[in-house]
Amino acid sequence: MTWDLLDITFIVVKILLLFFIVLTLAAYLVLAERRILAWMQDRIGPNRVGPQGLLQPLADVIKMLTKEDLIPTAADRLLFSFAPAMAAIPAILTFAVVPLAAPLVIMGHRVNLQVTDLDVGTLYFLALSSIAVYGVALGGWASNSKYALLGSIRGLSQLISYELSMGLSLVPVVMLARSLKLSEIVNAQAQMPFIVYQPIAFLIFLVSIFAECKRIPFDLPEAEGELVAGFHTEYSGMRFGLFFVGEYINIVALGALASVFFFGGWRGPLLPPIVWFSIKVAAFCFLFIWIRGTLPRLRYDQLMHLGWKFLTPLALLNILATAWWLALR
Repeated sequence: MTWDLLDITFIVVKILLLFFIVLTLAAYLVLAERRILAWMQDRIGPNRVGPQGLLQPLADVIKMLTKEDLIPTAADRLLFSFAPAMAAIPAILTFAVVPLAAPLVIMGHRVNLQVTDLDVGTLYFLALSSIAVYGVALGGWASNSKYALLGSIRGLSQLISYELSMGLSLVPVVMLARSLKLSEIVNAQAQMPFIVYQPIAFLIFLVSIFAECKRIPFDLPEAEGELVAGFHTEYSGMRFGLFFVGEYINIVALGALASVFFFGGWRGPLLPPIVWFSIKVAAFCFLFIWIRGTLPRLRYDQLMHLGWKFLTPLALLNILATAWWLALR
């Protein structure tokens, strides 16, 4: 495979553009969540900085950058500094394989609207979601705080448990598409989205990604009523900001992947592909916010019971049922 200057230029432009879009989306998702929750709870929400509060994310970034950056005396300084990056970087890298729209032809070159179209894109996503566990683990361990350590232990067991059910829920999708490549999974849904064939797999995946994002009702690693703030209790300034931004980038990434795996990605009638993809991702982001404003937090034993005794066996049964159905076709 030979690469010319134009191909390299396209890749660099896609990386820079995606990086800018992802960080901007994460910042404004924070604002959207605050405004939507305020609407649900009959409050006003942030509306002072800029018209209708649209500059609030900029004010939050300035606040984070200017806050004092503290490191506890007894903390492991290297791991303490490294942990926030481990929480944010895997979420950003996940977007490298997400197909945003159908390929375009620009100057005689076929350009995919994703950074790279890996043959093992599904495995790449699962690998990165596994690496994100280390951000939680290192943040709690390196802080040398009992509350942070308890939060990281909770986070480790939660993420590992629901990582299993999430991976198993994608096996029927791969079986139907006969590929691990995300663009081919989207193309396999040209006639019918996989949500029609795999509603059980979708529900398992949906619950699992809520747990992966550590969002209500699965926010046990940072339960403020029990653990002060959980695994990031000792963090301040932009180090805390990286944990915070990583969570919202992860929400967008998992919403995008749920759209790809079960709702046909960028496919849809009448509207341009990128518009359809944006609508589907925005709907998932709204669902994350809606659930946060609706459900209470589970107890820790309920969390583990749901993952190991219900979701994992159900996912295994669904794989067997899908294999049986495909064999009879």
